[in-house]
Amino acid sequence: MSGTDTPPRAGRTAAPRGERIADWTDGRLGIYNFRFLVRKVFPEHWSFMFGEIALYSFVVLLVTGTWLTLFFDPSMSETVYNGSYAPLRGVQMSQAYSSTVHISFEVRGGLFIRQLHHWSALTMIGALCLHTLRHFLTGSFRKPRELNWLFGFTLLVLVTLEGFVGYSLPDDLLSGTGLRIAEGVTLAIPLVGTYLSMFLFGGEFPGHNVIGRFYGFHILLIPAIVVALLTVHLILVFYHKHTQFRGPARTEKNVVGQPLFPHYTAKAGGFFFIIAGVLSLLAGIAQINPVWTYGPYSADQISQGSQPDWYMGFLEGALRAMPAWEFSLGGYTVNLGILIPAVIVPTLMMAVIALWPFLEAWVTGDRREHHLLDRPRDHPTRTAFGTGFVALYLVLFLGGANDVLAQEFHLSLNQITWAVRIGVFAVPALTYVLTRRICLGLQRRERDTLLHGRETGRIRRLPDGEFVEVHQRLDRQREYALLARRAYAPLPAPTPEHDGVPNPDRRRQALRHRLSRWLYGNQIAKPTPQEMREALAHLGHPDNGHAALEGHAASNGHASSSNGHGPSTPGSESESESVSADSGAGRGSARDREAGREPH
Repeated sequence: MSGTDTPPRAGRTAAPRGERIADWTDGRLGIYNFRFLVRKVFPEHWSFMFGEIALYSFVVLLVTGTWLTLFFDPSMSETVYNGSYAPLRGVQMSQAYSSTVHISFEVRGGLFIRQLHHWSALTMIGALCLHTLRHFLTGSFRKPRELNWLFGFTLLVLVTLEGFVGYSLPDDLLSGTGLRIAEGVTLAIPLVGTYLSMFLFGGEFPGHNVIGRFYGFHILLIPAIVVALLTVHLILVFYHKHTQFRGPARTEKNVVGQPLFPHYTAKAGGFFFIIAGVLSLLAGIAQINPVWTYGPYSADQISQGSQPDWYMGFLEGALRAMPAWEFSLGGYTVNLGILIPAVIVPTLMMAVIALWPFLEAWVTGDRREHHLLDRPRDHPTRTAFGTGFVALYLVLFLGGANDVLAQEFHLSLNQITWAVRIGVFAVPALTYVLTRRICLGLQRRERDTLLHGRETGRIRRLPDGEFVEVHQRLDRQREYALLARRAYAPLPAPTPEHDGVPNPDRRRQALRHRLSRWLYGNQIAKPTPQEMREALAHLGHPDNGHAALEGHAASNGHASSSNGHGPSTPGSESESESVSADSGAGRGSARDREAGREPH
């Protein structure tokens, strides 16, 4: 039989059942056109799991929250409790608090689901904070991911607000106290504070509508916005491709890792069940938010040791540390004791973090695309600022527990409060200096290791009697990781003003130049007195000292390119000793650096 003959019908075999189902589905949904998604490559690193933890915790939140809506009554109408919990029988309370106690003691599995929901919320917010910190320290927020950074930061703010709103729904004494503080903070906002308070609470506090309004925010409005932003956030991650750390075969134009399907999908599925299992274990053995011990909210009751959940602890500490300052203006009382710690300080903190990608790009003049991540030690200034920010948060967090610390450690409450007031200014500054010096020391250590090899612990005696330690050369992969760092340099000096005529644009350029030289200069050690005098001359006279600075840079073997993207590589051995303060021993030709290619 020739190859063109039709085989007999008995020789034909039917397509497998799975293939027929796949063809049927593809004919109606066109899923085969999305094959590029299943082959999307994702790199591997342990720090990438923080985002997955937040995502999987959010899934658990949605499932448990849907279950709780079947039993929770968001009503503030008064009732008398006659349930199974004996200490509260005969106590007048709201329907919201009564239904919460009912879920905890009379609904099968209700307490477990409540605690699983609460632990998932705390875990999600904590994972989002670590996820944001990881992006900040590795520089993944740079072009083209600035907008995705804003989406992620907005998600963090919304999830924190969602946690506070959900924390307030049971209407117990602790959450009611938090609502009272929120009402005071809202009223402290000038001009619009009273209107915002009426909108949120539906009248004078506590009113009869606040739980119902917060319930709508908690189960509808905020979750819908979070889901929408999360979808856009993940789409942009797919579109821009995932960032990765520097290493062999990893460039700005590729991604080294495993495909989404089946490798990454299988691992992600397993990781989801691990997260769900750990959260379930916590919900089963670790009690959290026992509202029945607090009792229903009453405006005339408050007790020592009333702290909110950890993510709102910094706000509580700021309020406790701030002195009770106020003054009258035009017949209105401006309460600085609340306005500064609860409105101005959090707003400034959020604004700096949200706008950091644009601030760093403005200072460094770096407008290139970045798909390779930096290690924190390679950018001492950025890393020091991030750790200083975390130190400020922790100081305020500890200030929110000043009464508990005073009781447990037998200390003076006033002394703890004053320590927090001083620590707000001293601890972040000290943390900044120490972190920067540690990063520079790690850079210098890696440079020595790269030049001389790692210590082996073996001692050898030379023919002249001298004892030396044997060093071993690093493996090629480690050497590549240390050599592949991009070198940053200060911006080029701006052109002097023409005929002494002030020029605002050139003055801004001079300011950027001074900031860039200080933050991303090429001095790995402490500046010399001559360099300090030149910097002071710049601060006093923007036109003076440019020639001296350029001459000094030229004498050190560095020449900034016209676009401010990096210095030319030194040619001599002595010149190669100088290491960028933010990138370490970056090496490569000037032609490669100007073309935007990675040095190898």
